[in-house]
Amino acid sequence: MERKVDVATGESVAFSYELAGLGSRFIAVAIDMAIQFGVVIAAVLLLAWFASSSPVHVRKISTPADVKIAQAILEGIAIFAGFLLFFGYFIVFEWRFAGRSPGKRLVGIRVVRDGGFPVDFTAAVIRNVVRMLEFGLGFYLLSAISTLLSPMNRRLGDLAAGTIVVRDGATQRTAALPEYDVPGERDDVLTRELTPAERELVLRYVERRPTLSAAPRAALATQIAGVIRPRLSANFEHLSDDDLLVHVAGSRGDAP
Repeated sequence: MERKVDVATGESVAFSYELAGLGSRFIAVAIDMAIQFGVVIAAVLLLAWFASSSPVHVRKISTPADVKIAQAILEGIAIFAGFLLFFGYFIVFEWRFAGRSPGKRLVGIRVVRDGGFPVDFTAAVIRNVVRMLEFGLGFYLLSAISTLLSPMNRRLGDLAAGTIVVRDGATQRTAALPEYDVPGERDDVLTRELTPAERELVLRYVERRPTLSAAPRAALATQIAGVIRPRLSANFEHLSDDDLLVHVAGSRGDAP
């Protein structure tokens, strides 16, 4: 059954998301695990080739003690690399790539915080620490049960981290923006030409910008810029609505 959630902000801007279902989430996990195990197989084959191609005289002069030390070092490296691959993989992609691992990107879903904000490092770590526990306890069985029972399709990691998984491009509408009185006199300093509420609105937009697909982002930028432009004494007609808001916020940011 299709589920949706409306996320309302303090600036009366609302985002409507279509929640990702259990099937699409498990397909994404399967793709990510295939990639991870593919990396492991490639690494094992590479190490086997390297060991077989080492000079014969080197292998002959190696003592049993040397072999044990080398084995211990390799085992330590393998354990550390495996930990980074299977644990750090999801953290890095969800944190640095707008909530999308390769599997999620292929399926068309992503992780966002339950307030509509992009996933930060802390949230990515928490949800994936819990992921390890979920994987160890019945191979995501608890995840499936939690997702089915939760009104917002949340697994245990999402509940702990305060995140939800949504479909890309599912932001469907924005609510009316608040109107502000235009002051009689304007300060020459750009940041002082806006009220605190207006500046916060712009900053919130720039923070959410990487999580929005092109059409919803353009529509939201147009609405906010319609409030902001009349308040600015400088001429910014050469900037698009999106570029203007990024400029006012003082950070360009990256589009998804």
